[in-house]
Parts: sequence; structure tokens; C-alpha cells
Amino acid sequence: MGYPKEVISLLNDPKFFGRINDPAASSYLKGPCGDFMEFYLVIENNKITDIRYYTDGCGATRACAAMVAHLAYGKNVKDALSISAGEVIKRLKGLPEDHLHCTILSVSTLYRAIADYLLKA
Repeated sequence: MGYPKEVISLLNDPKFFGRINDPAASSYLKGPCGDFMEFYLVIENNKITDIRYYTDGCGATRACAAMVAHLAYGKNVKDALSISAGEVIKRLKGLPEDHLHCTILSVSTLYRAIADYLLKA
């Protein structure tokens, strides 16, 4: 499919891929293309100390989720809410135009997980 190097690198990085048992918060969203995404957060003292994503989606979806996890890891909850689809697009240089919706799915799934945490607090 010809993804740029940045996307390929994230596709092959297992650091944030997988699920967490008993997370502080989690979310699930299904995108308009049919891909689903899950985010799992461990939050201590209002800081995201662990984060994982899981998806059955395409390479672009996985790369966007990995980038969102990378950006959110170590941030406090308020700062994580400032991660935008535009920031993900800038960081994933060359993300194919027909996969820009993957950035929205990734950021929206993160936001939903944070909302899950905030509503439990």
C-alpha cells in the first residue's frame, strides 16, 4: 500500500498495542469505514501512566492509534485532551488523504476513554 516511513515504523512498534486488564478507563468506537478501536488507560494522580490501543483496522488506523497513544503517554488528563487530529496528521507525514478519517477515530476513542475516567472520578 505504500505508507510513508513514519507510518510503517508505528505499525511495527508493539509498545502501545494490546489490552490492559482492569484499566482506570477504557473506550470502544467503530469508525465509518467499519474499523473499530479500543483505548485502555491507567491513570495515577491525574497522569496517564500506561496506555494501550487495540484495533482490527487497516495500517493507517493502527498508525494513528499508536501516534495518539505515544502523544498521550505521560501527559496529565487535561493535556491529553488537547491532542488533536490535526496534530496526528502533522506527525504522520504523508498519511494518505483517503485515511485522514483514521486520525479522527483515534482521537475520538482517546477522548471517550478520558471521559470514562472523568465520569468515574
